[in-house]
Amino acid sequence: MYKRSVYVPACIFFMLALFMQTAFSQSKGIFEGQNDIGIVKHKGAVTYDKQLQQYHISGSGTNIWATHDEFHYVWRKIKGDFILRTNAAFIGKGVEDHRKLGFMVRKSLDSASAHVSAAVHGDGLTSLQYRTESGAETQEHKSPITGADVIQLERKGNTYTMSVARKGDVFGPEEKVDLDLGDEVYVGLFVCSHNPDVTETAVFSNVRVVKPAPADLTPYKQYLGSSIEILNMLTQNTRVVYQSPKSLQAPNWMHNGNTLIYNSEGSLYKFDLTTNTPTLLNTGDAKNNNNDHVLSFDGKMLAISSGDGGPSIGYTVPVTGGNAQRVTQTGKGASYMHGWSPDGKYLVFCGDRGGEYDVYRIPSTGGPEVRLTDAKGLDDGPEYSPDGKYIYFNSVRSGLMQVWRMDADGSNQTQITNDDYNNWFPHVSPDGKWIVYITFLKNEVAPGDHPFYKHVYIRVMPAGGGPSKVVAYLYGGQGTINTPSWCPDSEHIAFVSNSDLLFPVFPIAKK
Repeated sequence: MYKRSVYVPACIFFMLALFMQTAFSQSKGIFEGQNDIGIVKHKGAVTYDKQLQQYHISGSGTNIWATHDEFHYVWRKIKGDFILRTNAAFIGKGVEDHRKLGFMVRKSLDSASAHVSAAVHGDGLTSLQYRTESGAETQEHKSPITGADVIQLERKGNTYTMSVARKGDVFGPEEKVDLDLGDEVYVGLFVCSHNPDVTETAVFSNVRVVKPAPADLTPYKQYLGSSIEILNMLTQNTRVVYQSPKSLQAPNWMHNGNTLIYNSEGSLYKFDLTTNTPTLLNTGDAKNNNNDHVLSFDGKMLAISSGDGGPSIGYTVPVTGGNAQRVTQTGKGASYMHGWSPDGKYLVFCGDRGGEYDVYRIPSTGGPEVRLTDAKGLDDGPEYSPDGKYIYFNSVRSGLMQVWRMDADGSNQTQITNDDYNNWFPHVSPDGKWIVYITFLKNEVAPGDHPFYKHVYIRVMPAGGGPSKVVAYLYGGQGTINTPSWCPDSEHIAFVSNSDLLFPVFPIAKK
């Protein structure tokens, strides 16, 4: 879908510099240990690429089946509910059709232990395999999806759910099993060669161990930790570049390619990607900033939204920081800023006027508002295309939340996506060719809501419409990509994922 461009901006230079310094490490990354389970002829191993955050795991072993197992396991211990997710693929053609890789949960490291695993076989068979008690016969539920390379295994109580997909697709039908493995379990990645005389190697990328929100979490008052991630649109590999136990939201990518802007606890921060450090951005009297903030096309100004003692008000502020200048008027209802016109003359925003949320245009220096949408229900997330011809937005008018497009004057409002999901916040790539947007599942989220802490997809489609492709599978939602987050090269985006369990991939923020 993507082709590399000749132009290489700063956001690529700093990444290339890091990659050139990469040395494979014997570190186990986010995991605590590694073991050969059972008696194997060839010792397994793991190497961890610190910069790509990928695991190369080699394993031997006769099988993971019947009453005992032989394989290589890279693991950590965890309690409570969790979500395990990875992209995985074998290296090379292999020897045995039933070599296996995947995510596994075990009661112990004994070869006969009770366990459950999401396993992909060398011939493409994908199944939820499990042993109910030590020494029992292994059972399985086969997935209708074959050749899966995106694997997710989730625990809620004693219910384990496997979701799998081929890269780029949404998850297929779930496979479930109720199984009591105890509260504290081993979770990890595995490789089995299915032949005691052979060693097979697989690569695991986008490896995540997520602790989801507890059922009693109070939305918008209690928060999980946050990870800022960088997604390579060419490879769909993501890297965690920063973590905080606080709520970080909505990264914008500045024109220098080295800096992100995000909001947290009412303040805006600049994040230096070369040093992995944040600094506070001065916004003057606007001290209750939310996740609706957007850079002008020339990179010199920010439009921000701040609820200082009342509904959210739109402001502008220099990207270097300074006193915020009010744009929208008080007494009109909340205003959430989303887009600049390419010439810098106008802003578009979602406005609550009399309980109806619509898209409005206003001069960037303030002035009369122009209402651009009037359909019943929520219209949100307006954003200009780089050529200024169109405004993309999301609307619930057709039943589910979908991506729409209109001419810059509000005419010719046309639905762009039409599927069985809720699609929010379309962002046009700087080269004008692509749109990324976030997708919520309709069985989890009401069409007019975009809450925190849900299973979501980030998807990409041609700017003029066409098939969509999943480029990231994650746990997030509100604050993940509310604002434009493309790198100037149109080949990377920044986003936020969430978990109540953070790992020291990079230093954790204290402020």
